[in-house]
Amino acid sequence: MEDSFSGDEDYYYSDRDSLDGLENDEADLQWVPPKGSSTKVITRESLLAAQKEDLRRVMELLSLREHHARTLLIHYRWDVEKLLAVLVENGKESLFNEAGVTVIDDADPMLPLSSMVMCDICMEEVAGDKATKMDCGHCFCNDCWTEHFIVKINEGQSKRIRCMAHKCNAICDEAVVRNLVSKKHPNLAEKFERFLLESFIEDNKMVKWCPSTPHCGNAIRVEEVEVCEVECACGAQFCFSCLSEAHSPCSCSMWDLWAKKCRDESETVNWITVHTKPCPKCHKPVEKNGGCNLVSCICGQAFCWLCGGATGRDHTWSRIAGHSCGRYKEDKAKKTERAKRELYRYMHYHNRYKAHTDSFKLESKLKETVLEKVSISEERESRLRDFSWVTNGLYRLFRSRRVLSYSYPFAFYMFGEELFKDEMTDEEREIKQHLFEDQQQQLEANVEKLSKFLEEPFDQYPDDKVMEIRMQVINLSVITDTLCKKMYECIENDLLGCLQLGTHNIARYQSKGIERASELSTCWTSVNTTTDKRQRSDADTSGNVDWHFPFPSLFLFSAHCISVLQ
Repeated sequence: MEDSFSGDEDYYYSDRDSLDGLENDEADLQWVPPKGSSTKVITRESLLAAQKEDLRRVMELLSLREHHARTLLIHYRWDVEKLLAVLVENGKESLFNEAGVTVIDDADPMLPLSSMVMCDICMEEVAGDKATKMDCGHCFCNDCWTEHFIVKINEGQSKRIRCMAHKCNAICDEAVVRNLVSKKHPNLAEKFERFLLESFIEDNKMVKWCPSTPHCGNAIRVEEVEVCEVECACGAQFCFSCLSEAHSPCSCSMWDLWAKKCRDESETVNWITVHTKPCPKCHKPVEKNGGCNLVSCICGQAFCWLCGGATGRDHTWSRIAGHSCGRYKEDKAKKTERAKRELYRYMHYHNRYKAHTDSFKLESKLKETVLEKVSISEERESRLRDFSWVTNGLYRLFRSRRVLSYSYPFAFYMFGEELFKDEMTDEEREIKQHLFEDQQQQLEANVEKLSKFLEEPFDQYPDDKVMEIRMQVINLSVITDTLCKKMYECIENDLLGCLQLGTHNIARYQSKGIERASELSTCWTSVNTTTDKRQRSDADTSGNVDWHFPFPSLFLFSAHCISVLQ
């Protein structure tokens, strides 16, 4: 721990350091993410553009038509990098076979209109224009194909409909599926299109729906697969890994356990175990409200509080018949003592977590009051014109309070026996706990000081007093930011980083807060005009849709339709 944070009272930098650390940042008051943000918001309008971009990359690289590229990407869950890795390692033939892609160079799938074809499914002979031949070479009548497609779409398999031929793994051309199904069931054809379009989100580990309620209809795409926290354009902040609320420095597993613990009645059961005894007749928990150890349940049954056995009138201090009240039962005593200890430990961390969470909610309401004070201060005649330090300080308070709040669930599991019992010795656990709690205490002290100064009625103070508050807020803003960074470094390097169990990763700390995802452009322009024209031509002649994707009804869907459709 550095000297500047070693005292028990104030943790202050020099005025110059404070000003350099924050005032130079006042141009970023809106906390806009830096240019080239790695997180993008995919709206309903830009979903097609995002999907087309990945399709374009695969089509140009492998000289494929669109439906073949889509089949490959759906098979590899829209992970272009993984697809390319398999291509380099195993070659194109293996890549195609595994995904069910059949590419024919010369054969024309169109059948002569005058020819007759025997369908091996219904065993009827039909005209050439009543049958369809797939890329794999198998040909069946249109009625059989249509029924096959309808069944698969209703079963939720429309993203990868295989050929009907025995042991054929080829994926059917989406344009053929669309064309045949739309003739009998236009609504089902639209459902098929939605499945194809939404597969970019449903099957893509780089893209996830925003978990906002009610749903905003947006999805978020990240560039790197890691534990991170993002903010959607609708304002919802969440963990990209588990889609829960942003919860760092808790890992996803820790937060899931903590949320469940707070939500269910596990601690209520613990309390009942510690403070009540079950009635030997009706088995309901009974709490003793007097000094006498002969208690009565509401059902009328009397029993001994010491041993829990049912009693009659003769079970008194002068005569105890058939009861072992004085005999020590080690297992039961240990169980009760452990339940009591775990209950008190949980209450300690939960009370502090709840206190900081409540403070965060109240301080969020403080924003309007503080901005009103700023407005009043700016209107009066004063030599102070710049009050950006108030906005900076307010934001830093929110950010630090949030970190502090979630540090308590982290500590509960980090230093308990539920997750890391065999990962640390008791001595190591004690040393690490002291290290973490020292940093937590310093952060807590400075967050409370920052909150106190921001609540000051500076709009009523003279300029000299306002300047003093200004320096305190600037100073404490820098300090709390630094302490947050140090806490995260401690967690990543000294606590979680030393454990063999590497499943607990946390989102990295960002001084300017959770990164707000930038809008993905709804337009897509091919960088290769020649290739684009050639691919358009191929798509037109093969029956595939062109780049404009003429299905406007697709943009009317929302994420809520996923569960219904599937």
